[in-house]
Amino acid sequence: MVADFAISPVGLGPSLSPYVAEAFKIIERSGVAYQHHAMGTNLEGEWDEVMAVIKACRDAMLASADRVSITIKIDDRPGAGSRLDYKVRSAQEKM
Repeated sequence: MVADFAISPVGLGPSLSPYVAEAFKIIERSGVAYQHHAMGTNLEGEWDEVMAVIKACRDAMLASADRVSITIKIDDRPGAGSRLDYKVRSAQEKM
């Protein structure tokens, strides 16, 4: 599955990059395939491992903030792998 998610604490001021950087560290240490983009992160893996990464990011942010906003979009296609690059490349080849 591929999950696109964005997470941010609420009420901690105009610059959220220190909190997002902590989420990036969690994502990198997880071993789950990922791609960061300007509005969030794509994760690719099995349901439980991907959701565990999102939960770990949530838990870390809740240690600093009383409220966390998370958006998640999922493309669940069992058996399909290595889709982070393939999906973009496939569309670009058709341009």
